[in-house]
Amino acid sequence: MDDHDVPLSVRAADDRENIGVNPTSGARFDTMMAARGVAASDARENLGVNPSTEPSIDDLVAARFGRRAALKGLSAAATLAMLAGTGAVGALSPRSARAATPTGGSSLTFKELPHGYDEDHHVAEGYQAQVLIRWGDKVLPGAPAFAPQALTAAAQSAQFGYNNDYVGYFPLPRGSQSSDHGLLAVNHEYTDRQLMFPGIGPEDQDKQTNEMIDVELAAHGHSVIEIKREGERWSVVEDSPYNRRLTALATPFLVTGPAAGHDRLKTKADPTGTRVIGTLNNCAGGTTPWGTVLIAEENVHQYFRGTGAATAESANYKRMGITDKPAYDWARFHDRFDVSKELNEANRFGWMVEFDPYDPASVPKKRTALGRFKHEAATTILNADGRLAVYCGDDEAFEYVYKFITTGKVDPANPAANADLLDDGVLFVGKFSADGALRWIPLVHGQGPLTAANGFNSQADVLIEARRAADLLGATPMDRPEDVEPNPVTGTVFMNLTNNTKRKDDRIDAANPRAGNGHGHVIEMIPPGERGKRDHAASEYTWDIFLLAGNPANPKDGARYGAGGVSESGWLSCPDNMAFDNQGRIWISTDGAPKAGIADGIWAADVEGPGRAVTRHFYSAPRGAEMCGPCFTPDNTTFFVAVQHPGDEAKATYENPVTRWPDFKPDLPPRPSVVAITRKAGGFIGV
Repeated sequence: MDDHDVPLSVRAADDRENIGVNPTSGARFDTMMAARGVAASDARENLGVNPSTEPSIDDLVAARFGRRAALKGLSAAATLAMLAGTGAVGALSPRSARAATPTGGSSLTFKELPHGYDEDHHVAEGYQAQVLIRWGDKVLPGAPAFAPQALTAAAQSAQFGYNNDYVGYFPLPRGSQSSDHGLLAVNHEYTDRQLMFPGIGPEDQDKQTNEMIDVELAAHGHSVIEIKREGERWSVVEDSPYNRRLTALATPFLVTGPAAGHDRLKTKADPTGTRVIGTLNNCAGGTTPWGTVLIAEENVHQYFRGTGAATAESANYKRMGITDKPAYDWARFHDRFDVSKELNEANRFGWMVEFDPYDPASVPKKRTALGRFKHEAATTILNADGRLAVYCGDDEAFEYVYKFITTGKVDPANPAANADLLDDGVLFVGKFSADGALRWIPLVHGQGPLTAANGFNSQADVLIEARRAADLLGATPMDRPEDVEPNPVTGTVFMNLTNNTKRKDDRIDAANPRAGNGHGHVIEMIPPGERGKRDHAASEYTWDIFLLAGNPANPKDGARYGAGGVSESGWLSCPDNMAFDNQGRIWISTDGAPKAGIADGIWAADVEGPGRAVTRHFYSAPRGAEMCGPCFTPDNTTFFVAVQHPGDEAKATYENPVTRWPDFKPDLPPRPSVVAITRKAGGFIGV
């Protein structure tokens, strides 16, 4: 999901591997931050393996003003100015122009946290940030104490995993709105070998032992922990029967939906094509109305060695970015990660996973109806007709935004009746137009180009190669779609686009209006219907740009926020995940802000009224870390966040970290952790 989702050394290698694939290669680096030791490399997601160039700015000009205007070679700036005059560009649309008349301030009243960049975390005045659980802490009964210089796969399988990302809070008892007792479900996205193992550098794959690699496998996946609050302090309930670890090493998963049992998912170990060991690169996620967890499998390509050359999967694997030089050389000890030995294993990853955190015996299921790509998240909203809408982003440069609509309706009174609801429905991909329209195009076998003539012999083929299907349907390539989340109060849908430095002038469009977009932006998608009662099953929406991130004091950034403007610390860079409080305000986490000279963290803003898009700085992560997993308790009195890869900077190692957060002990490395934020005086977050 991020600029740090692989060991530092392999990022530049990935750029080289993809240089002949991405038609928009090239990068812009922040030399100041490189001097400070921050990795001067674009995100893996910023590589872009999508060959689609649809639509270009020339296409938009031609559509609005005729082909002659496009042939005159209008500059990007001039073109956008023309489009802005028609309301075609969300950032300058009539709706945004109305908001430009100051009528008051933000509803958020906390004292803003200044920008900064140091080895500790910080929260706004009047709040406290408690480290709740860290990498290596006990999860399962019998887990040994954390021993960083003697890691074992057995110990790690019972301990909290590495690089926590998505955080979901599930009240106890089930179905209640309890905000002081519940379950916390947490993803573990990936591992940083150079910060985990003594004597192992970022490029030392060949020095890793079988045990080290098994530790990495065990550190991936997911944790469920029971937690309780007493006063303003939270604690993990030790030896709770709910506590659980899902790992890439040993946990069995079922494959369900249209692709289950397909020949392209069958392996030597699983001739049925329905049973998989493990889950990989679990980034963001979501929850369902019936109380289950949805966890994403994102950058799964980096674990598989080989391209499938001269096989039927060659083009498929190229489209997913699978190469001969993966970030993790697990194939040395596990044949299933070697494409030449197990061709289909890679097709068994890249899905959305659902499981029941309230049932420790539940078997997680890979829901293939939601498509295979680099899932960032899956967030849900109940439609007025009873069906469920699920929104997903494909987190890579020039990839797409998707939604899924179930065929069946949710039964709120009977959670068990919804158990397989996500196995039957329609996956759609978004196409953004310059006139502010958004069309959702179905990915259905037999419709349009999705036929045997193009290699799609069934709906399973369409879902396995959802990216290629979306290419053929003419979806709009976006600037790294990360979290896509419906606002539960307004019913509109927000999408964080983290950045895309690969976008050139000839590829800008109304929904992605900046070339070399190093700071990202946020789009609001508006289904038809009244506020809070919108039709998420509709095929036509409208859209608007909520904000263009970056420093407004730097004209080159092209930043734009709300009417009231932002303070010196109110601007942000690289929006990633988000959460909404019970007033419908947006809370944005960032990934990549250090390239702009500030720490990653949390910013909040109103989505309506005079404070719309006036972001305010609330929390900052320690150096080298990104901000993930924002999540509120139902009463909005606790705000959980995930601090991922603290200390992940160029040249940082286990022996010489740039921070030892959160323990700050000389014998302990930096440890990814979940943080619980509360007001010191008690009460709602945000005031």
